[in-house]
Amino acid sequence: MNITLQKSQIANRQSKITVTGSKSESNRLLLLKALFPTITLDNVSNSDDSCLMTDALKSTSNLVDIHHAGTAMRFLTAYFSVQEGREVTLTGSKRMKERPIKILVEALQELGAEIEYVENSGFPPIKITGKKLTKNKVSLQANVSSQYISALLLMASKLENGIELTLEGEITSVPYIKMTLALLDEIGVESTFIGNTITVKPAASTQQPRTLTVESDWSSASYYFSIAALCEVGTEITLSSYKENSLQGDSVLVEIYKSFGVETTFENNAMTLVKAVNVNPESIIEFDLANAPDIAQTIAVTCFALGMACNLTGLHTLKIKETDRLVALKTEIEKLGGQVNITDKSLHLLRSTVIKEYVPIGTYNDHRMAMAFAPLALKTPIVIEDAEVVSKSYPTFWDDLESIGFKITK
Repeated sequence: MNITLQKSQIANRQSKITVTGSKSESNRLLLLKALFPTITLDNVSNSDDSCLMTDALKSTSNLVDIHHAGTAMRFLTAYFSVQEGREVTLTGSKRMKERPIKILVEALQELGAEIEYVENSGFPPIKITGKKLTKNKVSLQANVSSQYISALLLMASKLENGIELTLEGEITSVPYIKMTLALLDEIGVESTFIGNTITVKPAASTQQPRTLTVESDWSSASYYFSIAALCEVGTEITLSSYKENSLQGDSVLVEIYKSFGVETTFENNAMTLVKAVNVNPESIIEFDLANAPDIAQTIAVTCFALGMACNLTGLHTLKIKETDRLVALKTEIEKLGGQVNITDKSLHLLRSTVIKEYVPIGTYNDHRMAMAFAPLALKTPIVIEDAEVVSKSYPTFWDDLESIGFKITK
């Protein structure tokens, strides 16, 4: 389904939106709940990825298909490795079969896991025979996807000897690793993160019943930061449920969007974004997003919409996401009249004051492409192809945009 966003404006200068629970937190906690059934969860994400994760964890089939859900693929690879006596083939979409899993598989095999490739070496689908793992020392390159690291750390809580994980080189995506360790701490699992070594101790044999509430998703909030940046001075957007001391790495949005004139306040489990000042379009935005790569698309489109240049670095993991996000951003921004240069780990947007009308934006099976470009409707009419892709992380996104004044034709 394609949709057209007519040129819009925010109808109410004090809009309010409730955003679903964090996909990152939800998927970690869903796995922990499967390992420790005494856990109860509130405000779980209603995203496709979290629904697929829930269904996979409940499944009794020996074939589990997680479609496009990359986090689920990584986390479930570790989870099924310790399900003694269970044999599972884990597969996914055509794109998922192109996304590497070798680094995680080799780390699990180093711990004693029994995993084999069904089609192409290094890629899903994989056949996992669950068994008891007693080895507890393993190493990984430090610049790999944090999901590989988190998969091992979450699983380690169930190992009788825990895990000692050594990360070799410069560590990226540290906030996501710290999120995993903080969630382990919430269920009473001890860990340390000293230098390049992470240690997770085994969980107590009996777990006390406890209820954990998932914070709303900061990646989803990024699109409202972008909207606020493109609005008139004085516009307010209130989002719930958010906390100032968030575990989520994308909470750096608060600092980053000050560069776009957006100020953020927190009160009563909600945050309010205020367009406080207009910014000089001739200034150049520069950020290293190694610890928050999922907001790169949002920031690049914000800069383009405001006629600003930007240099975004630390983006090496974007090439193995739902699509090669660097190539996709370059292609779509240039269709709109912009000019973008990319390397394998950076994006450089040149300043442009031209934004073409009614350009069809390709989404590449990538939810973030659809949502990142949507705020452009505050500047020009735009077409979003395959708009339903947003269900991967934020199923009510288009409805929520309509509620604050966006004009959408399906």
